[in-house]
Amino acid sequence: MRRTSCRKAGALVAAALLIGLAAGCGGGGRGSSAAGAPTPHASKRITVSSPAFVDGGTIPRRYTCDGEDVSPPLEVSGVPADAAELAVLVEDLDAPRGAFVHWLMWGVDPHETALGVGEVPKGAAQGRNGFGKRGYGGPCPPKGKPHRYVFSVFAADRELSLSQGASVDDLKRALAGHATGVGTLTGRYGR
Repeated sequence: MRRTSCRKAGALVAAALLIGLAAGCGGGGRGSSAAGAPTPHASKRITVSSPAFVDGGTIPRRYTCDGEDVSPPLEVSGVPADAAELAVLVEDLDAPRGAFVHWLMWGVDPHETALGVGEVPKGAAQGRNGFGKRGYGGPCPPKGKPHRYVFSVFAADRELSLSQGASVDDLKRALAGHATGVGTLTGRYGR
């Protein structure tokens, strides 16, 4: 009987460790949008691309937690004329407990057509990602199947007036009813 109790306790500890490891990257902690505010929609399309990877392609290691962990270069076109600012949101759609936030930034000049590697434009602000830090946190999935990372760019018809370190839900609420354009770029990364 004692061996059975030890085996059950061991199995519970092992299960808790696996859950903890899965939660370490993309686990739905702070910065997760799994049950938060809905993603804003817009009628106008913005084109988002990167010289570092094609839509649906592999994100180079440099832009992940296994490399330099800097944001990739992004190019934007087709921003609506009425845009007051742009916002960027990067989420892992394949995280174990729902979308996991890797980056959120707003206050980007709508005339800014390109962001360089690791660049945060003058006047832009960054919010808390799923790792609990402000700024970009690159793809860092658990070993196994590659995850999809969606780089979304929103055009807002007004200044969003969010404080540094705001959450993804704060950003989505501020964009609700004020997103005039949106575009996405999807990259994949696995370990």
